[in-house]
Amino acid sequence: MNDLSLQYIENVTYDELSIGQSARLVRTLALSDIQAFAAVSGDYNPTHLDAEYAVQTLFHGVVAHGMWGATLISSLLGTQFPGAGTIYADQSLHFSKPVHVGDTLTVIATVTAMDDATKRVTLDCQVINQKGVVVLSGTAVIIAPTQKMRRKAINVPQVRTFDPQARFDALLSSVSHLSAVRCAAVHPCDKESLRGALNAAHFGLINPVLIAPESKLRAVAEEAELDLGGFEIISVEHSVAAAQRAAEMAANGEVEALMKGSLHTDELMSAVVTTRALRTKRRLSHVFRFDVPMYDKPLLITDAAINIKPTLEEKADIIQNAINLAHALGTETPHVAILSAVETVNIKMQSTLDAAALCKMADRGQIKGGVLDGPLAFDNAISMEAARIKGIDSPVSGNADILAVPDLESGNMLAKQLEYLAGATTCGIVLGARIPIALTSRADSANARVASAALALLLAHQNRKVQP
Repeated sequence: MNDLSLQYIENVTYDELSIGQSARLVRTLALSDIQAFAAVSGDYNPTHLDAEYAVQTLFHGVVAHGMWGATLISSLLGTQFPGAGTIYADQSLHFSKPVHVGDTLTVIATVTAMDDATKRVTLDCQVINQKGVVVLSGTAVIIAPTQKMRRKAINVPQVRTFDPQARFDALLSSVSHLSAVRCAAVHPCDKESLRGALNAAHFGLINPVLIAPESKLRAVAEEAELDLGGFEIISVEHSVAAAQRAAEMAANGEVEALMKGSLHTDELMSAVVTTRALRTKRRLSHVFRFDVPMYDKPLLITDAAINIKPTLEEKADIIQNAINLAHALGTETPHVAILSAVETVNIKMQSTLDAAALCKMADRGQIKGGVLDGPLAFDNAISMEAARIKGIDSPVSGNADILAVPDLESGNMLAKQLEYLAGATTCGIVLGARIPIALTSRADSANARVASAALALLLAHQNRKVQP
């Protein structure tokens, strides 16, 4: 199909049709096609969506919905042959073979009968895979258009599929070779934080030590129908005491990670900061890891949870911490976009001055292991096209792995917007201490807490090799 045919739709009228005339289209099935069809139709049959289940069926794997193939016939008839003005009257279908992801299908419609009085046309329809095997066949009866029509094609919204579970599974799979670490779950006294700690144990990420008022903990477990059998519980009076006890255990080497429960972030971090044995030369900072539907790779955002208004020196530590996390996650040379409201240095905007200084610090080896650029506005950090339009030549634009925000306020708003408006999934970790701290919002789901535990597991094993 040439570019012109993509811009215009032209039909074939009844008078232009003849018996034996045919047309075809070719389409390759992608997993995203199956997911999109399930979302639109509401057909969530596990045969089409659950690989573990589907492998046990007679199809031995995930297959397309049968009616997905039928939509290809409809597409051919409605847009090309005869095209605009066609009215469906009848369709018979015979499903003979399954269609698997990666199969390339050729749809052929051939005119077999015509009725001049009613303008009805009968077409033989066949859908053939790349092996020449007919997977779907049938007969369509349509009322063909009688008026010639050539119209500009209408732009329709693109359907993009985003599978949070697949992204979640991929993260867990990336750390599946690592043995679970002993982790203090600090005051997990609501359903999601307790479920998150227990699920993280179920996935083999942590061996949790539950530190909380025991009566409150058991009440939450009973209400959520969670079994605490076999888990170590250390009873304390309140959340502040839980944080202090967890920090002491970490300082004494009794646990290799901490996991925030339903207490306030400042309660937990205050206990960590005041425990000298847990401090390093580097500034403590937080990194969110996001899977964003419209972005093709994980995105790290820092710091949106701990440092309220960091200085230039503190921003250097914050960025270095994020680069180190990106290395641990397998990104050899992460691209760091240092965000501001604009992409030019403005003496009245401190964030632009800091961004320029940070880039020069990277040039001088004061920040290592990444490619930095800034100041960059959010659009030209994420979009190469936005950068092109604005005349920005940057190796980071459209390829950012890390977004370094100017301050906590802007970072927190950005993070919440990605999660609640863009449908992103998130987890979070605190870096710069002797041990990793899985830290999420109290409103986050159990899965977000499990994913954060996966980050903690990865970093705890790294700390066994190189002490921070």
